[in-house]
Amino acid sequence: MNQPMDTSFDTGLPLGRLLALAMAGFLAIMTETLPAGLLPQIGAGLAVSEAMAGQMVTLYALGSVLAAIPVVAATRGLRRRPLFMAAVGGLLLFNSLTALSGHYGLTLVARFAAGMAAGVIWGLVAGYARRMVPPHLQGRALAVAGVGQPLALAAGVPLGAWLGSLFDWRGVFWALSALCLLLLAWVRLGVPDYAGQTAHQRQPVARILLVPGVRPVLLALFGWMLAHNMLYTFIAPFLVSAGLGQRVDGVLLLFGLAAIAGIWLTGLLVDRWLRALTVLSLALFAVSALVLGLAGQSAVAVLIGVAAWGLSFGGAPTLLQTALADASGEGADVAQSMLVTVFNLAVASGGVAGGLLLGWLGARALPWALAVLALACLSVVWPASHAGFRPGRRSMAA
Repeated sequence: MNQPMDTSFDTGLPLGRLLALAMAGFLAIMTETLPAGLLPQIGAGLAVSEAMAGQMVTLYALGSVLAAIPVVAATRGLRRRPLFMAAVGGLLLFNSLTALSGHYGLTLVARFAAGMAAGVIWGLVAGYARRMVPPHLQGRALAVAGVGQPLALAAGVPLGAWLGSLFDWRGVFWALSALCLLLLAWVRLGVPDYAGQTAHQRQPVARILLVPGVRPVLLALFGWMLAHNMLYTFIAPFLVSAGLGQRVDGVLLLFGLAAIAGIWLTGLLVDRWLRALTVLSLALFAVSALVLGLAGQSAVAVLIGVAAWGLSFGGAPTLLQTALADASGEGADVAQSMLVTVFNLAVASGGVAGGLLLGWLGARALPWALAVLALACLSVVWPASHAGFRPGRRSMAA
């Protein structure tokens, strides 16, 4: 990017600033996933069924899908910090409205709008993080800024259920609003502002999609996230089939810890071995799926498979965001909004495909689908060595 970059941290990472971005990502994912652990309370509070209460998650994801590309594209010329703060403020406003609402329809509107705000946040985080550091630290910066995602994915549902046991579901949304308010102060006081793109720099969205390397990254993203969510969404019935139905929280904790280890390792190595890490992560993802498929009733094998799954998946967002940002150049913010859209489509598709497979062949078939999709992703990544997933150090990238 051609805009001025903060160079005061050329010898290291501006952790305070990057962690503010990580906090925003954490809150965006927590806002999405928390209701899944509160469905009985929400259903009772709004006088609807649990299935209807579950549509709060669907509307949030839909808001992210529909808003990410057009809103991020339309706001490319705006200064970054005010836009980022407006998106976080949107989360604060619509979480507060969710907490206040006693009407199911109004609650869904608030959730859709909150999803739109989250889509903007995710569209901004990668470009923001990269502009805070020199090129040779951009991958590590993305790893730090992205650490909120695996934490929230691992903790969202169980944390929601636990908080719901302490106070009612409305209190949980008020707590999210309070965290958003704290984040706004953090961003205003501790995160630098950058100029938006000039009219000359703003490329049409269709042209960014046609940039070499962008489409292979997005295709690999869709396949990887589709595979992951097919099993992650239905981890409870899978664990029941493996005799671990009473250990779902513990298994999710193991997955989360392994994912954090994965993102830490990826952050250390991504700037030197982006392509190699992507190939190795997908290969380990396939191996973990095979272990889970062959585990039967062996608790040890299941736990080994889950740990390998988390380790291989934790770094995936950093790898894919870095590859996409490198490939798209000055179109990085719009490309990242495409990533948000594809990611959420994959989440939704994973739920549908996993549900169909569960009903057709049972939970034991899910890991085998993961293995097939992991190999399909490898077939996309492997040929993309000239654009998308380039070998060698990326210190001269971007």
